[in-house]
Amino acid sequence: MFVPSQYREPDVSWMVGLMRENPLALMASNGTPADGPFATHLPVIIDPGGEERMAADLSGMPLLGHMNRANPHWAALDTGTTILLTFTGPHAYVSPTVYDFTPAAPTWDFTSVHVHGVVERIESTEETLGVVQATVQAFEKEFGDSWDMTESLEYFRKIVPAVGAFRVRVTKAEGMFKLSQEQRPEVRERVAQSFSGRGCTRHAQTADLMNRLP
Repeated sequence: MFVPSQYREPDVSWMVGLMRENPLALMASNGTPADGPFATHLPVIIDPGGEERMAADLSGMPLLGHMNRANPHWAALDTGTTILLTFTGPHAYVSPTVYDFTPAAPTWDFTSVHVHGVVERIESTEETLGVVQATVQAFEKEFGDSWDMTESLEYFRKIVPAVGAFRVRVTKAEGMFKLSQEQRPEVRERVAQSFSGRGCTRHAQTADLMNRLP
C-alpha cells in the first residue's frame, strides 16, 4: 500500500486499535492463472497474549481467523501461504464546500491497515474450537454484552468440523490514516466539524480520529 509520509499512523497503537474495532478483514492470496486471486471477508482477531510480541511494524504479532471449509479459498490456503489482510476503518467524503476557498478539489478521507503474513492451518478439532471460542470472547468484549457461551459449546462442537481455522504470523503492516493532514489546521477543523454534524457513526468516528491527531 502506498502511504504518503503525512498519512502514516502517529503511533502503532492506531493500527492495533483499527484492527480491533474493525475486525472483518479481507484476506487476499494468490490463486492459479485460471482462477485468479482469492479474496474472502472473514473475522480476524489478535491471538490473546500475543500483542506484547509485536514490533513497530507489527511483525511477529500472531493473528487468528477462520472461514468455511467449503470455501475454495480454504483448499488453496496451504500452511506457508503468504496472504494480505486488509482492515478498513472510518472513512468519509470531503466536499470542497467545507474548505471555504477556491480553487479546491474533493477527496476522500479514509483509514486502513494492510497486514502481510504467513498462514499456518489449524487442523485439530480442539484447536479450531479454541479459535472460535477466542473469537467469541473478543467480540463479546468489544461489541456484545458478555454473552456466556457455556450452554452452546456442544452446538459449537457440531459445527466446528465445517470451520477452517488458521494462524497468521505477521511479517509487516502498513497503516493509512488519511485525515486531511495536508490542509491547514483551521481547514482540517472545519472538515472534522462537518463530519461530526452528519449524524452518521462512520463520519463521527472519522472526526474523532481527526481530533486525536498530534
